Amino acid sequence: MEELETTIMELLVNAGAARSAALTALQLARQGQFQEAEEAMTESREFVRLAHGVQTALIGMDEGSGRLPVNLITVHAQDHLMNAIVIQDLAGDMIELYRRLPPVT
Repeated sequence: MEELETTIMELLVNAGAARSAALTALQLARQGQFQEAEEAMTESREFVRLAHGVQTALIGMDEGSGRLPVNLITVHAQDHLMNAIVIQDLAGDMIELYRRLPPVT
């Protein structure tokens, strides 16, 4: 059970880091720092990749048979991952829009 909790926390931490990096990228783009924004988005995508790997491992442990308990922290971790992915997608589009705007002086 402790291993399961550690794995779920790993999912939660990586998803939270992905979300934070995507929001940082958006703030950087708003300031016209597009290279730094792209670097933050790359970092965000890497955290999502790691989180997705953990999610895949959890699904494999469950084997579709309900072997893993579904508790609030598991749902919370999944929610963080999905939010991170949505924020990442929207941040990418918004960064592109910021690129098209004239620079703020």
